[in-house]
Amino acid sequence: MTAITQGSRVRMHYSLQLEGGFVVDSSGNEPLEFVLGDGTLEAGLERHLLGLETGAQREFAIAPGSVFPFPDKSAVQEMERAAFPDGMPLESGMIYEFNTPAGDAIPGRIVDVGEGTVTVDFNHPLAGQPFLFIAEILDIDGDGAIDAHGSGD
Repeated sequence: MTAITQGSRVRMHYSLQLEGGFVVDSSGNEPLEFVLGDGTLEAGLERHLLGLETGAQREFAIAPGSVFPFPDKSAVQEMERAAFPDGMPLESGMIYEFNTPAGDAIPGRIVDVGEGTVTVDFNHPLAGQPFLFIAEILDIDGDGAIDAHGSGD
């Protein structure tokens, strides 16, 4: 049976869960298909997949700061309320997608809503948090090609 190595094409389901069970990210109904090392997953998560075989189901406890950095205070910014569309609901804890001047989309979590300002935290939602990385390996192909039926063997 093929085991995951650097450069393997992998098809898997995954989820990232906080200790209370809240799912921060997951593959949803459609499996994630990627080549290990292509940057699709954070390198700190990829290393846990090395050596796993098709059919493996694993949970990995991820320590704070080991995959995502600790929060950076400079990533918390105060914005004018007028920068948000009229009628847009703004509540603490909500996550919105913002566009950078370069056109890249980044998530930001609303921290506080004041009279004329909104405080937004642009740190990764898992920055400084312990979480579970849950992976179910559906298919592996060592040469990077999974056929249309999902069998890489």
